[in-house]
Amino acid sequence: MEKTRKIRNSLLYIAGLVCMYLMSGCSEQQPNIVFVFADQLRYQSLGYAGDEKALTPNIDRLAQQGVSFSNTVSCSPVCAAYRSSLFTGKYPSSTGMVVNELRMNPNHRAIGHILTENGYNTGYIGKWHLWANESAHYKMENSYIPPDKKEYRLGFDGFWAAYNFYHRFYSGFYFKNDTTRHLAKGYEPDFQTDMAIDFIKESAAKDDPFCLFLSIGTPHDPWTKENVPEEYYNKFRDVDFPLPVSWKDTPDPYMDRNTDPEKWLNYWKLNIPEMQRVYAAMTANLDDNIGRLMEAIDRLGISDNTIFVFTSDHGEMFGANGRIYKLTFYEEAARVPMLIRWPGKIAEGKISDACLNTPDIMPTLLGLIGQPVPEEVEGMDLSHLALGKKGPEPEAAFLQGLGHTYLWRDGHEWRALRDKKYTYANYRVDGSELLFDNINDPHQMNNLIEDKQYEKAADKFRMMMDQKMKELEDNYESCTWYRDHWTDGKRNIIAGARGKF
Repeated sequence: MEKTRKIRNSLLYIAGLVCMYLMSGCSEQQPNIVFVFADQLRYQSLGYAGDEKALTPNIDRLAQQGVSFSNTVSCSPVCAAYRSSLFTGKYPSSTGMVVNELRMNPNHRAIGHILTENGYNTGYIGKWHLWANESAHYKMENSYIPPDKKEYRLGFDGFWAAYNFYHRFYSGFYFKNDTTRHLAKGYEPDFQTDMAIDFIKESAAKDDPFCLFLSIGTPHDPWTKENVPEEYYNKFRDVDFPLPVSWKDTPDPYMDRNTDPEKWLNYWKLNIPEMQRVYAAMTANLDDNIGRLMEAIDRLGISDNTIFVFTSDHGEMFGANGRIYKLTFYEEAARVPMLIRWPGKIAEGKISDACLNTPDIMPTLLGLIGQPVPEEVEGMDLSHLALGKKGPEPEAAFLQGLGHTYLWRDGHEWRALRDKKYTYANYRVDGSELLFDNINDPHQMNNLIEDKQYEKAADKFRMMMDQKMKELEDNYESCTWYRDHWTDGKRNIIAGARGKF
């Protein structure tokens, strides 16, 4: 499998070089990229995905104007791990970003490097979450990348207005190229969208192509009335949000987040309706800002040469299956939206059921703009599917649960595979397995692993998982293994003798 992957990536690299050569002979500018990703927005909470309570007309319209990858998942449903995979096309077991409070090793070839090297004016706005040092990731001293450490921006050498972690959206801030703390004016997502539109306007007036990554912090908790504009909260003030169909009063024993899961679950049982009102209100505000961005691009007359992407880093459980928050393979946490618009190139209203995973995003974007995919990338270029062409696609998406916070708790690690019908998962601590039929059991309430009728399916997934883990040199280490393999001083994860870096 590893040899096959390297051959495939080498061929793609050569094809990319040929494409670059051909493109160099014409005057057409490479397409711009506007990549917007929300924080903790699950697929199920959008109108086009079937949520009748959602107020997301702009995102729904975006789904009709391009391609929707309807089976997209987050390879590791937690913020920092996702982001490391997004930018490098690698899995968290290879980047080492297994928990949130870590600092990303800068010695990876990331999409920012490739774009900058090929003449793109890059911009990054919003939450970064790849700059910490095992202490609390929200501390101010962990929020800015010092001017002499710009390599930690992973190639985003252009406009920079970012912070590491913060979700109080009426007291937001950001840093540029120094240690000065700039305050966001008003509601942070609105302000960030203002900055994004300004960047797009200024970049559109120049000759070079541009790429903007906009990381909007909503609809991440805290879900309180004070953390969302009143006008949006009022849209859902009287809307009833019942407990999930798969609610369990007994917490999932593998939930890693809290020291007292039962206490937390009881608290959520009382507050989930109000939390979901705020979540829906935040999502409605997010939708309006997506609409503003689309309108700005259209108004500037650059939509035909701009690839617009909208996705999310992971979802949210809201008590489903006895779980809260994220970092699990269940649908509510793992499944995310993935929409790509490129008028004239990507057909409107297209739906792809390919099992697109986070590491596939980087090579897919590079494929769309005709750039070669680095050999070390572990994801697959699926640009041909976005463009309506036939070609290879993953048999299943591979997900990793490696850890969550710097508390370094072992015992919650898991691995999973999700194809177009099933989710298969197992836990490291006791070897327990789960198998869900996502078509007939969308709430994943019936574990089929002991059902003889599904024995062949389970065996197939076991074999696929074994092959994938060998391909990635994923030895199913404990969470603390990664802690113990830090480099000295810099606190960057390394991968020991496996030579990933």
